[in-house]
Amino acid sequence: ASAGAGIGMWAKGLWALLAALRAGWCLLPQAGYLHPDEFFQSPEVMAGDILNLQVYYPWEFLSTSPCRTVVFPLMTSGVTYWVIKSLQQLDLCSSCINSYTLLVSPRLLFTVSSFILDYSVYRLAPSWEADPWKALLLLAGSYVTLVFYTRTFTNTLEGLLFALLMVLVSSRKSDGNLAVPTSSPLIGIITTAGFFNRPTFLAFALMPLLYWAGVIANSQKSIKSVINHFLKLVLCACFTAIVFIMADTFYFTSMDLDNLYSIKKGSLFNVLGQLNEKIIVTPFNFLRYNLNPHNLALHGSHPRVTHFAVNGVMLFGILHILAIGAGFKMLKKYIHHLIWARSHCQGSSGLLVLSEGNPTLLLFYFVPLAFLSLFSHQEPRFLIPLILPLVLFSTSQHRDVKWKHVIVIFNVLGALLFGCLHQGGVIPCLFHLEQLLHSPESLNHTRHYTLLFAHTYMPPRSLLNIKKRDTYIEVIDMAGSEEETLCRTVEQQASNSTCNDCHVFVVIPGTVRAMITNCDVSFKNETLVFPHLSMEDPPQIPLLFSGKWRSQLGLYILQLDRDQ
Repeated sequence: ASAGAGIGMWAKGLWALLAALRAGWCLLPQAGYLHPDEFFQSPEVMAGDILNLQVYYPWEFLSTSPCRTVVFPLMTSGVTYWVIKSLQQLDLCSSCINSYTLLVSPRLLFTVSSFILDYSVYRLAPSWEADPWKALLLLAGSYVTLVFYTRTFTNTLEGLLFALLMVLVSSRKSDGNLAVPTSSPLIGIITTAGFFNRPTFLAFALMPLLYWAGVIANSQKSIKSVINHFLKLVLCACFTAIVFIMADTFYFTSMDLDNLYSIKKGSLFNVLGQLNEKIIVTPFNFLRYNLNPHNLALHGSHPRVTHFAVNGVMLFGILHILAIGAGFKMLKKYIHHLIWARSHCQGSSGLLVLSEGNPTLLLFYFVPLAFLSLFSHQEPRFLIPLILPLVLFSTSQHRDVKWKHVIVIFNVLGALLFGCLHQGGVIPCLFHLEQLLHSPESLNHTRHYTLLFAHTYMPPRSLLNIKKRDTYIEVIDMAGSEEETLCRTVEQQASNSTCNDCHVFVVIPGTVRAMITNCDVSFKNETLVFPHLSMEDPPQIPLLFSGKWRSQLGLYILQLDRDQ
């Protein structure tokens, strides 16, 4: 007993250490840049709306093609930006709004919210006969939790809502028997909110809702009480949908009236009139766009097995592989059981195999994965909500967590790759440029700045902390332009005679710096931001073992010498 207590204390201490790492690394902050959506589906939009900063509005948030609800961005990034804006206006903080707070404040809210996962695992473990502290260690030690769940992705919110839904539908009495879920209204609210956040949430919600429906049907004595549960769910779902539709319609209609935050008293009736004329249901627009194969191809097409064979392994490593192996074993066992039942004339009693804990958890894991695999555009982050059923399954029914050393090494490498290295120079580069743009010298003498980014992920303009009225700063995103196009643009900036006091900076990875040196221009200052790993322009392996390894893993900020 004392040995078990000692192991329990050790597990609790290790979880607390990993929880502190999650929060501390967020504040540090993490330099890795996972995907443009972590900025352009929430913080970038809210920085423009609430802080009146120069930003880039993605097409999903334009009034001509509204495909994303504004409710969750307002509740997350919007709230944090409103807080730091209020602190600055009340003179409680003279420079609250800067690149650090613009980056970290929304992330910190998501990081705090990520502990909903830990709470859900602790609550769910007894219901699924899983070891709560083993499951918590697998969760807290996963680089998916440390990196993806501390970022401002809609997929992160999807994972948190999926966790809450699993908690609501999975409840057991103290004797281990199933308890009747009494939270039908909350289930309806969370399902609808998840659908408006990302319509793919229905793929994750399918198995929990079927599980809940089965428990309700089996536990109720009369059809009237069953209908009562379903009616509560539907009514609350409809009410939640109306709230989202009204909020989105108001927001996107107000964009047509130029500015949501400067509505005059007399124009409120115009807004209400337009609300009646144009009802906006963002999930339907999202589905209409994404069900078109041509549109998905613009974002990249992948084989249908990418989630199953690549993305699952990339995110969860050996746990995904072990789940596949267990799934095949259980399927084989189920088929043999079904054949035996039929041969002995016992009808479909073999279906009871699926009501056991482990197979049901596997269905919670593989059914959403299968539905998401129907779409040709498959990114790893789409699967991050599945970490919850996976860690519960991996520690359920006294299953030993195998390959412990492999799991640790895999997650350390994943955290370093995605938390530090991947596009890791872009955010420190923006921090550096923000300080340059707001230096006393720059503020005292108005200068024109041109910031040209090439072969990097799209730079979030909000981190430069430039007001919309400051038109003397221009950001040009060249994306993955060819050498000829890049040189033409840089040479045009160098020979611009209409601007006397112009400063041009070119930001480019070290792996493709040769492209810019081939242009007919010269540079007078250079800054190397380290580390930066571009998978689109990967480093040359031989050069990594030479004196040029820092250049291969760096991002250059080059200042154009216009005098030359």
